[in-house]
Order: sequence, then C-alpha cells, then structure tokens
Amino acid sequence: MSVQQITIEIPDKVLLAEKMDAESFGWEIRMLAAAKLYETGRLSSGRAAELAGISRVEFLLSLSRYQVFPFAPESAHA
Repeated sequence: MSVQQITIEIPDKVLLAEKMDAESFGWEIRMLAAAKLYETGRLSSGRAAELAGISRVEFLLSLSRYQVFPFAPESAHA
C-alpha cells in the first residue's frame, strides 16, 4: 500500500488547550477527518477506517464519539 504524508502546523497553545501531545492530537485529527469524510459520503467505512488507521469494525464502533451514526434509520433524518 502506497501512502502520502501530510504535515500541518499546530500551535502549542492548541495542544495545551486540548491537553494532548502532538501524537495524540494527530491521531484525533485523522479520526475526525475520517469520520467527517464518511459522514458526508466521500469515503466508504472501509476507506475511512484505513485513513484513521484502525479496523472497519473499530471505526464504526467509534463513530458515536463524533456524533456520527452510521446505522440510523432514514426516517430519523426526516
């Protein structure tokens, strides 16, 4: 599998405010991006899990933490 690396700058104040180290914050950003891209239909659950670096099952189970509910009935959106 080929991968690309993306680097972003995070102010120290953000890490302090979030009470996270850079590695943990990086993981959180990956998970948030994966959840949002899945929620908007831009990535399948499998691809989003791959982006997050976790299994598909683990990804689906963690979505509620980000208020994304993959198995909500269609009528819930009405």
